[in-house]
Formats: sequence, C-alpha cells, structure tokens
Amino acid sequence: MIAQEQIARAVNALQHGGVIAYPTESVFGLGCDPDNPAAVRRILELKHRPAEKGLILIAASFPPLQKYLLPLGDDLQQRVFATWPGPYTWLWPVQDGVSSLLRGQYASLAVRVSAHPVVVALCDAWGGAIVSTSANPLGLPPARNAVEVREYFDDKLDVIIEAEVGGSAQPTEIRDAVTNRIIRPA
Repeated sequence: MIAQEQIARAVNALQHGGVIAYPTESVFGLGCDPDNPAAVRRILELKHRPAEKGLILIAASFPPLQKYLLPLGDDLQQRVFATWPGPYTWLWPVQDGVSSLLRGQYASLAVRVSAHPVVVALCDAWGGAIVSTSANPLGLPPARNAVEVREYFDDKLDVIIEAEVGGSAQPTEIRDAVTNRIIRPA
C-alpha cells in the first residue's frame, strides 16, 4: 500500500524545487520538477553526473510528456505505445527549447510511461512528468531500497518514498523511437 502522506510530502518537495527519491521498476530514482533548472542541476551535482549525458522523464501517462516531444508518425508512435505503461524507456526527438539539462547533448529525450504504482501515484498527484535518474553517485551501483539511498545521499534529499522497487532485475531497456535500435538492453 502506498502511503498517501509520503506522496503528498514528495509533491510538496517537487513544488518547492526539491529533490526526491522513489522506487521505480528496478531501482530507486532521483526526481525533481523537469521545468526547474536549479532542481535539475542539484540532481546532476548529487550524482556527479555530466550534464551532457541527459536524463529520463517519467510519467503516469503520455500527455504530460508531449510538451517536450516532437510528434512521431503513427507507426513509430504505436511501436512505443505498445510497450507502455511498462519498463521501457524511449529516446524521442524533442521540441525546440527543451533544456540541455534534460536532453544532454542530444536532439532526443529519454521518456517512459511507468506502470509502477508509486510512480503512477506520484506523477498523478504531481500532475505531470518528473525527472527519473538512478539513485546513485557516478560509478556506484543504483540503490535498490531506501536504506541504500540514505547511504549514498544521507540528508541531501528532501523526501525518500519508503516503498519497494518493481520486479525488474536490471534498469529499463532504452531504445531509439525512430530507429528502434537498442541503446541499453534490459
């Protein structure tokens, strides 16, 4: 059961530029408001992650992601939609003006519509997409529970949602939405 109090605290943190940790399909993620550059920079600093690599946006449904993405043809879009909601991340061409803090050095953005109940509840309560990047400093394995998140980040996060990750043993597969090429296997 997802504690609504934890979701409410996480949404409040997002509204105030905070960084949160929450369970996803396979690992804990760090998240923030993708439209708050200071919060996105804070995640990059916490992880020691180069901005050129880009980040993932995660949502409970596709509409919150649309403002960041260019339209794809029906065939390509249906290929992506056939995998959602679920543990599949797609690199999708971006609209002009999408921050390089999100897309990195690329002309695409990594996006996912999740079926994880905590992610769904969080994104629904937030009313949009959030940043999703594994909860770990560069070079260390991703945290798979709240204890490991605390070991990595101690008191540097605003909220840690105490819940279980999904059943996937590996981080989500990443594919290119245009070419269907696998970038990161599951």
